Amino acid sequence: MSNTLQKKQKIRYRIRKKVAGTAAKPRLSVFRSNNELYLQLINDDDSVTITSASTRDKDIVAQAGTKTEKSKLAGSAIGRKALDLGVKEVVFDRGGSLYHGRVKAAAEGAREAGLQF
Repeated sequence: MSNTLQKKQKIRYRIRKKVAGTAAKPRLSVFRSNNELYLQLINDDDSVTITSASTRDKDIVAQAGTKTEKSKLAGSAIGRKALDLGVKEVVFDRGGSLYHGRVKAAAEGAREAGLQF
């Protein structure tokens, strides 16, 4: 494993020690690859994924725009899905990535959709 990946993994572990999702306040987990962004609402008490959204969803892929703009759309999509399920508050887990660019855009999209964190 490269030094960069080891550092990111240590950051991930440090965040996960402090951040945990419950049924009332699930964890909004972000995974960022080179081309895509994946979001999940996770209940860590039951180890269950409540809902998910990504930039690979059909309605988002059909949109034209940059990766950052598509990330914001994915954030608003998971926000709408969460509100439909009755979830209003979440704990944000940036997954070891910096709160900048696509991760920040996804968080802003979720906030604009009505989620609080």
